Amino acid sequence: MKLKHIIALITLTGTTVSGFAENDIKDNEFNPVNTGVTTLSITPDARGSGLGNLGAATDPDMNSQFWNPAKYAFAYSQGGLAISYTPWLRKIVNDIFLANLAGYWKLGSSDDKAISASFRYFSLGEVTTGMNDDGVNVQTINPYEFAFDVGYSMKFSEKYSMGVVLRYILSDLSYQDTMTGEQYNAASAFSLDLSGYFTTFPMIGRNECQFSWGFDISNVGTKVSNDNGVTNAFLPTNLRLGMNFMFPLMDYHTLSIGLDLNKLLVPTKPRPKDYDMETPEGQEEYWAAYDTWNSMSPITGIFKSFSDAPGGFKEELQEIQLSIGAEYNYNQQFFARAGYNYEHPNKGGRSYFAFGAGFSLNVVQLDASYMLATAQSSPLDQTLRFTLTFDMDGLRDLIGKRKR
Repeated sequence: MKLKHIIALITLTGTTVSGFAENDIKDNEFNPVNTGVTTLSITPDARGSGLGNLGAATDPDMNSQFWNPAKYAFAYSQGGLAISYTPWLRKIVNDIFLANLAGYWKLGSSDDKAISASFRYFSLGEVTTGMNDDGVNVQTINPYEFAFDVGYSMKFSEKYSMGVVLRYILSDLSYQDTMTGEQYNAASAFSLDLSGYFTTFPMIGRNECQFSWGFDISNVGTKVSNDNGVTNAFLPTNLRLGMNFMFPLMDYHTLSIGLDLNKLLVPTKPRPKDYDMETPEGQEEYWAAYDTWNSMSPITGIFKSFSDAPGGFKEELQEIQLSIGAEYNYNQQFFARAGYNYEHPNKGGRSYFAFGAGFSLNVVQLDASYMLATAQSSPLDQTLRFTLTFDMDGLRDLIGKRKR
């Protein structure tokens, strides 16, 4: 298996899923945004997944590092830790998975600052990259990608906070081509996230409700190359905008409804089909456009991403991914969730319904989610996620009681 085949397998987490789910798309209309390290875009936790890939403005939780780190400044507990596990593409293979560890801790007595960190590890299992003339495997690798980040969030008022995250990324698809002897090495990158969160508690009738909105600009950083500099791919830089409204149903019962909009801040890669490749002029024009894209800086790419789609403004709108979800909460002990994620078929077609539930017992909470793709042929159909969270305040109180 060549390196390009390994990358194609990773890309199943993103754009090429549509190849399974939407076979009737016209070839000239299918134009997903291409990025490197696509695994950075995978939802790591069961709560966000159960809401249909939503979390920019939901209540703070231990996994806010992925959705909106600014929310940690408004977290109710002094600190927390979450462990998540996702068996990925399990309809195709059984040894690909995503593991994620995230947590935070409040700073000082004012309770308006927090530090946070997360570590995600995506394993592609075992991959055979070469065979000899007799068809015997001569090289097997275990490619993986991981990211480690640290963040800081702070309240600027009683209603608004901001957060920043610094991240190190490693994409290790390294192997040696058994035909040419060329060695392909791991690629690394650094990125930055910037986020904001606003929350208020309006009175509607006799009920105190909660309205929140938030934004998160993630993975603004250096480019990566898995083929020794031939292709310099953009990180999946993403703009997430969201709002959430929570209202009480009765004593101990609440319901929240949320909406997230996502857009990749990555320029569209030129396609040969958009040029007259039968003529030398057309080929020259294409390769000039490709070289411009390949050498473009990430910051320039962010601004370019709003106006470079071949289909104009209509296609730019197709790049916006929508998530809606609802969460029922009984006394912070039982949670039921449902959501829907929509991505235009021309941009990947990752559309699915999601369902989830959570149970909290003192200091520990267990959440699970289930994904039901709109196309049964999608390899993302029936994806499960599990998250186990620990409340540090509860653990401290529990240890204190035992000592007494």
